[in-house]
Amino acid sequence: MTRIWLIRHGEPVRKNICYGSFDIALSDAGREQMARVGEFLKTESISAVYTSPLSRALESARILAPEFTVIPDLGEMDFGELEGLTYDEIAVRYPDIYRDWTQVRFPGGESLADMRDRVLRAFEAICRDREDQTIAIVSHGGVNRILIAWALRIPDNCIFRLAQDYAAVNLLTLTDGLPCVRSTNVNFFPV
Repeated sequence: MTRIWLIRHGEPVRKNICYGSFDIALSDAGREQMARVGEFLKTESISAVYTSPLSRALESARILAPEFTVIPDLGEMDFGELEGLTYDEIAVRYPDIYRDWTQVRFPGGESLADMRDRVLRAFEAICRDREDQTIAIVSHGGVNRILIAWALRIPDNCIFRLAQDYAAVNLLTLTDGLPCVRSTNVNFFPV
């Protein structure tokens, strides 16, 4: 059995904006959240940690482990021209996109299908290399949602029904290539 801990980065310094590939650091609260995640995982025999290249995930990974591997395909969605805008600004400037994020290609960015392809490609490679081990992937809400949705066969238009709070911890297992979601959105801070 392969055990995969999916961990969302801690709280960033800026919230309430669209910040997929926009690079933002962790807040003090985010660092505290990740320290609690580290305490939770300290009894796990994690053989490898993988992370997104974005600062908030890198900093989160550094809190959890002294060594990790950066995988660019574990980055959050590239929202293109929407990056850095508030959600109110997006609703006014891009009303059609605002209504359904799951079925569009973002101007200057990518689509959910594009992101799913790259995330699953990276995930499959990691799992091939680490079969029958326990690993951690420190990344983003979108990455975690894609992987959990893949495991549960949840369609794209329902993906945002999967909560992924800051510093959320999820556990997937693979047995003979078959996924099982053992826990999702375990959180050490009240929502």
